[in-house]
Formats: sequence, structure tokens, C-alpha cells
Amino acid sequence: MRVEVDGTHFPLETLGPGRRLGIWLQGCPLACPGCMSRHTWDPRGGEPMDVERLLALWRDALDRGAAGLTVSGGEPLAQPAALAELLRGAARLRSGLTRPGATGDGLPADLLVYTGYEESELDAARRAALASADAVVTGRFRVAEPTGLVWRGSANQRLTPRTGLGRIRYAPHLDREADGPAVQVVVESGRASGEPAGPPAVRLYGVPRRGELPRWERWLKEHGLRLRERSWRP
Repeated sequence: MRVEVDGTHFPLETLGPGRRLGIWLQGCPLACPGCMSRHTWDPRGGEPMDVERLLALWRDALDRGAAGLTVSGGEPLAQPAALAELLRGAARLRSGLTRPGATGDGLPADLLVYTGYEESELDAARRAALASADAVVTGRFRVAEPTGLVWRGSANQRLTPRTGLGRIRYAPHLDREADGPAVQVVVESGRASGEPAGPPAVRLYGVPRRGELPRWERWLKEHGLRLRERSWRP
């Protein structure tokens, strides 16, 4: 099955416990004001990939000790069939791993999904898509309702465990305030295979606190990287 993808990254350290594989699906019909990832809204703005290719990345991440998989976007539930296949495959590959994920708690790698939909908006197709998820963060991003809760962008968003593994892994974090870096900065070379080098691309992974994005802009400028475009501005 094909899925529209904005990008992937390992190790991701700011969207869930431990070092994780991050997969961002392309396309979002919700378009929350203040979203830092406006570039993921256009359903045709990403790269079409086979789910099997993403599962190969997951297999490699597991081999490298990944603590979990985080699927965000965009809006993952805008592609429910593809998300369901991805999560089923990820759960299957995890079950074949004899050693636990690298979180220090001895548990297997977990599957976390971010969606802007509320729990009450999860129809049959969306619930089926999340059937293999161990935990889900639900709710629109509301820029006027900041929160200090870890891995959440606004106070209305809920982190909900959905499996036994999810309940054990996420129980310490349901009401935990963020106490470490909220954003992970990754600078990519800007060179595609077989093409001359272009300007570097800077990706910010995580849930920035209020006022944090301008501070990162200043930090990048001080280190010789001036942003020409910003995904959090119209």
C-alpha cells in the first residue's frame, strides 16, 4: 500500500519516551491555527512511499535499539487504511524481536500516534486505524491554551494509553511536566542522490513551548543558518 509521507527520522527523542523512529504522514484537513507544520497540510505535498519501505526503516530502528515508533503529521487519520497497515506491520515486527526497546524499563518498543481528532470524532474507520497503537495523543492544537505537559502542544490534548504495554509505558507521563528539551534540531545537507548540493534544510522535531520557535530562529542565525522559509508561518 502507498502512503503520502512528509519525512522520517531516527533517533527521535522529543515525541515519546526513549529514542524512537518518527514518521510524519502528509496531509491534514484540520489546519489548526498556529500549527508549526503547515508544510504537511497539502495532501499532495509529500513523497509517496510503500508501507513496506517504512516497515524496513522500523526494522532497522528496532535493530538499533529503538524504544518505539511515533507516527504524526500532518494528520495520520487522513490516511486510515495506510496507517492501519503500517501499525499492524510495526506490531508484527516488534513481536519478533526478542530483546526490549532501549528505554531502561525492560519493555518492548511501543507504538504512539498523534491525531488532531478528538476521541468523540473517531468513527469506525479511524478506530480501526488505531487498533494496533499502544497510546494516542488526541485533540486539536490550540495555540491559546499552552501546556507544560510533556509531548503535548496545548492543554486540551490528551495522552491515552490503549493497550497493556501503553498503560505501563505511559502511566508515569500522563500528568508529567516536561523537564527536558522540547525540540530536537536536525540539519540535513540539502543534497539529493545524484544532484548538486542545495541549501541545508533544518527540521525541528518535538512540541515547542510558547515563544520557543523565535528563539531557535535566533540560535540558528547565530550559528550561520538563516531560515528562508518557515513552516510555522503562512
